Amino acid sequence: MSTTGRTTGHTPGSTSGGTPSTTDHRPNGPWDARDARDGRDTADRLLRAATDSGDRLIAEAASLVQGWAVLADPIAGAVYSAPSAAAADGVRAAAAPHDHPYSVQLPAAGAVLVLVPAPTTPPEHTGHVAATTAALLEVRGQRAAELRGEQMRLHTTLLRLLLAGHADAAVTALGGGAYTHVTVYRLTGEDTPAAHQVLWRAVRPTLAPHADACTLLGRLDGELVVAEVHRGSDDGRIPRLVSRVCERHGLLAGMAGPLPLAEMPTAYCDAAAARHSATPAHRVVPADAIGAPRLAPLLPAAPYARWAAAVLRPLDPAHQHLLLVWLRTGSKPRAAEALGLSAGTVRARIREAARLLDADPEDATVRAHLLLALRAPAPAADLRPGGSDRPDTPALPSPDGARREARREARLEALPSGILDTGEVRAWAAGLVDGLEPRLRIALTCWLRHHARTAPAANELHVHRTTLTTWLYQCADHLAQNLADATVRAEIHLALGITRSGSDDPADLPRRGGRTYRRA
Repeated sequence: MSTTGRTTGHTPGSTSGGTPSTTDHRPNGPWDARDARDGRDTADRLLRAATDSGDRLIAEAASLVQGWAVLADPIAGAVYSAPSAAAADGVRAAAAPHDHPYSVQLPAAGAVLVLVPAPTTPPEHTGHVAATTAALLEVRGQRAAELRGEQMRLHTTLLRLLLAGHADAAVTALGGGAYTHVTVYRLTGEDTPAAHQVLWRAVRPTLAPHADACTLLGRLDGELVVAEVHRGSDDGRIPRLVSRVCERHGLLAGMAGPLPLAEMPTAYCDAAAARHSATPAHRVVPADAIGAPRLAPLLPAAPYARWAAAVLRPLDPAHQHLLLVWLRTGSKPRAAEALGLSAGTVRARIREAARLLDADPEDATVRAHLLLALRAPAPAADLRPGGSDRPDTPALPSPDGARREARREARLEALPSGILDTGEVRAWAAGLVDGLEPRLRIALTCWLRHHARTAPAANELHVHRTTLTTWLYQCADHLAQNLADATVRAEIHLALGITRSGSDDPADLPRRGGRTYRRA
């Protein structure tokens, strides 16, 4: 929506029969004839209101025209509204001014001032109120802009305090509110500086104590970080604003939380991992949307949970979190960026984790199984023998025997016997990859085995890289999946293994001869 200047013609807000228009609202206050005769009194009243607050200024303007007034922002919607019931009408009028000829509209402080006077209000008086109110809003906006730099630096400092683990100090700086949780958004794109300004104006952040939530905005290392500090839940306003800003400015964002304030660094890393799965079609991706594979809920709960607990026993929580971020971002450099570590440190810690797990992290099946293990539910203490209410779950002789068997057989190279051999899992795998042509299936299997690297996969398949890239686009279209998402690739790799009926060896790729489609 453009915020260029526009003033529509003023006509009485009534139909030909004299019935009030459906968009009219009850007047905010009695008409004062002296205000109509003396413009200086009108300006004085508006000036006194402006020194109080923007909300008071809009309310005074509505009172002076004996109608309603709204300051509408293209991102935030209604910034101020008097009365509050006029907010929706004001936003609609600003979006489609030609459909609301009874209103007076002027640009003000990056938004649009919408005034709808009473039918008895003189047009000259309405124009004077509108012009004065818009000018005062501009002055307030300029004053806010002068203070904005200092406020933004304060927000950035508070974000760094939270990331450094000093949650108590940050809460004290926020006025000592009973804040317990945080939700983090990380936005990237070429238009990040402009998005920062727009989002700041839309959110109107405040550090006032005793508020239910406090929003911190800052630019860290070239990206826009939004942290909503609250008491365990939010009203959904910030997600809507972030989504609108991303659409308008072409940004990609990851979201994580709510998590306890003490886990702000974890939420920060998870948001970066989620952002790597964002696309122009889905610009804001929650961390749990990519962290919980669709296969996991279908696995028999008890043996799956026991296997995961046994496999991950050698790892501490820090190792597990690093591995989860690595597997979800799909590469060590991206994991290093999300974790705020050097690429060498990430590689060293992955090697240490591989040693503790006694597994090869370069094996695609090991990676897929590790992702399942990291997202497995915690094993229940009171599991029955056999441990599951699913009919396809293999029974185990006793809890003690099950634990000994889990410890003895828990390996990342293979899931527990029979865990993938259920009707639900087979149906899921068939629904995901059935129908692929043999050449596409073989090419996709090889590409996934090479961790989505096209050049080595093309060499093993003895096809040109352009040919393989074309086939991968065809696979993505057939599967209706985002192959750029590392979690999606892990699930497809497992589904191809579950549904394998023959050989998916590159040597069995059908050949046509020629330069591009070479013979082995």
